[in-house]
Amino acid sequence: MKKILTAIVICCISLSTIAQHISELDEQAWVDSVFATLSNDEKLGQLMVVRLSSIGSDRKVTFYDEAVSEAINKYNIGGICLFQGGPVTQAEYINRFQAMARTPLLICIDAENGLGMRMDSVAGLPRQMMMGAVQDPQLIYAYGRWVGEQCKRAGIQVNYAPVVDINNNPNNPVINDRSFGENKYKVAEHGIMYMKGMQDVGVMACAKHFPGHGDVAVDSHYDLPVINKTREQLDSLELYPFREMFKAGVGSVMIAHLFIPAIDNTANRATSLSYNNVTKLLREELGYQGLTFTDALEMQGVKKFFPDGEASAESLIAGNDMLCLPGDIPASIEEIKKAIRRKKLSWEQVDERVKKVLQAKYRHGLSRWRPVNTHNLVRDLNAQTPDITKSIAENAITALRLDDPVIPLLPLRDITKTGKEPKVAYIGFGINNDNAFARLMRGNYNADVFYFSYKEDASRVTTLAALLETRYDAIVIGIHHYNRFPAGNFGISTPAIQLLQHLQPLKKTISFVFGNPYIIKNFCDAKNMIACYEDDAITHQAAADVLKGAIITKGKLPVTVCDAFPSGTGISTVTAPVSYANGVDINAAKFKIIDSLATEAIRQHAAPGMAIMAVKDGKIVFHKAYGYYTYDSTERVNLESIYDLASVTKICATTLSVMKLYDQGKLDLNKTLGDYLPWVKGTNKQNLKIDDILLHQAGLKAFIPFYRETIDMATGVPLAGFYNTAQTPQYHIKVADTMYMRNSWEDTIYKRILESPVGPPNKYIYSDNDFIFLGKIVEAISGMPLNEYVYREFYRKLGLTTTGFLPLQKFPEQRIPPTEHEQIFRRQLLRGTVHDPGAAMFGGVAGHAGLFSDAYDLAVMMQMLLEGGKFNGYYFFSPETIKLFTAYSSKISRRALGFDKPEKDNAISKEPYPCRYASPLTFGHTGYTGTCVWVDPKHNLTFIFLSNRVNPEGGTNVKLYRLNTRTNIQDAIYKAVTENGK
Repeated sequence: MKKILTAIVICCISLSTIAQHISELDEQAWVDSVFATLSNDEKLGQLMVVRLSSIGSDRKVTFYDEAVSEAINKYNIGGICLFQGGPVTQAEYINRFQAMARTPLLICIDAENGLGMRMDSVAGLPRQMMMGAVQDPQLIYAYGRWVGEQCKRAGIQVNYAPVVDINNNPNNPVINDRSFGENKYKVAEHGIMYMKGMQDVGVMACAKHFPGHGDVAVDSHYDLPVINKTREQLDSLELYPFREMFKAGVGSVMIAHLFIPAIDNTANRATSLSYNNVTKLLREELGYQGLTFTDALEMQGVKKFFPDGEASAESLIAGNDMLCLPGDIPASIEEIKKAIRRKKLSWEQVDERVKKVLQAKYRHGLSRWRPVNTHNLVRDLNAQTPDITKSIAENAITALRLDDPVIPLLPLRDITKTGKEPKVAYIGFGINNDNAFARLMRGNYNADVFYFSYKEDASRVTTLAALLETRYDAIVIGIHHYNRFPAGNFGISTPAIQLLQHLQPLKKTISFVFGNPYIIKNFCDAKNMIACYEDDAITHQAAADVLKGAIITKGKLPVTVCDAFPSGTGISTVTAPVSYANGVDINAAKFKIIDSLATEAIRQHAAPGMAIMAVKDGKIVFHKAYGYYTYDSTERVNLESIYDLASVTKICATTLSVMKLYDQGKLDLNKTLGDYLPWVKGTNKQNLKIDDILLHQAGLKAFIPFYRETIDMATGVPLAGFYNTAQTPQYHIKVADTMYMRNSWEDTIYKRILESPVGPPNKYIYSDNDFIFLGKIVEAISGMPLNEYVYREFYRKLGLTTTGFLPLQKFPEQRIPPTEHEQIFRRQLLRGTVHDPGAAMFGGVAGHAGLFSDAYDLAVMMQMLLEGGKFNGYYFFSPETIKLFTAYSSKISRRALGFDKPEKDNAISKEPYPCRYASPLTFGHTGYTGTCVWVDPKHNLTFIFLSNRVNPEGGTNVKLYRLNTRTNIQDAIYKAVTENGK
């Protein structure tokens, strides 16, 4: 009976606790009602976030529950920051503290890589540096969403993440692998996706550490770092991700402890305590009005110069909202009140910030707070972590160089089928016993396993090196358990470095680096190098899968390690189709003229920027980005920029698909449109032959401006009824941002094509309509949309990460240079929406235009053609099919089947096309937006040029043609990599 009564009492207390925290008031009424209950001291308490726990050098966790209880009861503090401890214990404390608090507490945590960063029994997620290597932004969103769901489940409203500091200092002792990398666009892109993932499930994200903590060599936990940069430098780099995060709607920002004289040159005044930084720069200049948190005020970066509550007062004077870990609360309150008495701060300013804090509490559910349910809490907090970690690992692992055909190293079970069993050695640096990767090496290859710890002296180096070199056919190296931060060369010993540098040049030796990629600066001459970023069992499995060829590397290095491995380096392990050449193989002086040609083109406004790549014998001998996305010079082109390919779509999507179907015997080039498209029967199109269509000599009209019937031609404004600003079931076809075409008009477009006249046969007319029809044939035969077919049959199998239609479904617009600022029809700047108006009216997927890509993916695709259509065990089509489609096939033009070719009199022509030195075997295509791809089998050479020459005015800018920029650069590449271009 006593037990029953006790249970009833507990239940009543719980229900009473819940009831007192549930309100039906709307936001403003709730904020005003709570605010009215606060005394002046309690208002100041609402601006403070206190620590719940800490961990000692003995790894023992100490909870400050009595101090927190006192802070709640005495000062009505605004929030608690969780640190170390078990999730159930933390949840019980949250329930207890929320129950006693007169005003609901904002529960915060610093969990950049998930709750496992702080809580025991919760697995950690990969750090941000590993995510920086991932090319698919949707994976970052999924990561952020899972972290948000963890926080929600644990009763947390604010996560101090993501870090959007640009780590452009390899020696940074505090940010480093916590950053997404050194590319400001990638940092902003990933930061936004992480933020959106969390905030979409109702957890406030926090962009940190404003105005940018990436270029420091001092840890602000121990001293005040100094950044000696000009405002212009800060504006162009450090501030960029924060601007983008603010525009994207991040809920809060954390202010760093930095000394930046260009912002505030007051001696020893950290940016967190600077009015110039918080109010003038953040609030007034950048216009950010969300919640601000100081970085921890217990850190020596501020405490050293502003002790005993002074930092709290100075933080509020600077313009901050919430004081993170202020330390001495009564001293802080006294110093703040002193500042108010001295007119440095006003109660009106305090009130405004308190209301902002209360507003954040309301918006994150604290007006209807319910206790955390601890049942199955640990299980729930770990539920999605393995899958998320696996996805990140499989997409982040980066092949930096593959000079030998090491991958795929077939598992023993496959090798034994051939009767040959090579001897494989695995040497694990930094380990003394088998980890998951070592066990996989034993199981997959019957490998002999060796260990070399960082405590061993040099006496073993020579003997072990000789043993491994003479007795084994393949050596796999794993570099493990080194320090995260760069002090002392990451803790890797000199003997270990010596042994590694001896082994890595050996044939059939491959290194897997499990941790911070900056360590690779020691091994930039390694023949085969894979960056893995983390050192856990899931990453070990992904690395083993890469080694045996089960998965393709897709990652790109997020930071510059050395000259050989700059940021953006990363090759696909589809038998390493395209890899970066060694520096010793490249005569950089021969390529210098390209810099001059590109710079001059940009100076004359032929294009705002461009990306250029040359691949010789499967090795990237030139890959460089120039200029900016637009002429206002705000966003710089980088190696991973994704361009609108325009008519290059014709070869990289439609022609490849036609080749595949022809090779499979599903498409006959001698048949007609009417044989494959029933809806053309009875029209003047039904008897047009497929090969004539591929050669642009079927008589089809060059171009039909479908959009003109839908707009007022005098003003360029769309007519009523054709478009809607929102997507609806009736207006579902997206032609641009906030512009959706009426579904029924697509039938009219087909009708206009069918009604168009057909010209005389055997006359060359370059036509988009040819490839619109070919795209529809691909869809009719395959039974799937063109974009889905090319992804399944080509892009996925080739390991391409950026090539595809509809890029905004996968990438943020910051990855994509804008094309035209269209004055008629769409009347907006086109960015991520296909430039071609006809392709746009087909929903962005058409046989003639719509494809987007970066240069590297195009190089992989072309290398597959150079290698005869077989790749990493995949058969795409036969060498004979490639020869048929890429050879001259017309008596009246230079065309091949689908592909463009050099002029037949190129050797003597005054205007050679595409350049003077292209051999007759060359094939490729150009694109209206300022792109081209050319492949020369004679020289095993691929040339790729990507630009957005149509920005901003459209096709009227013909300077790229007039200057012969593409032609001259292509000839320069021939001269650099061949003997006088011959």
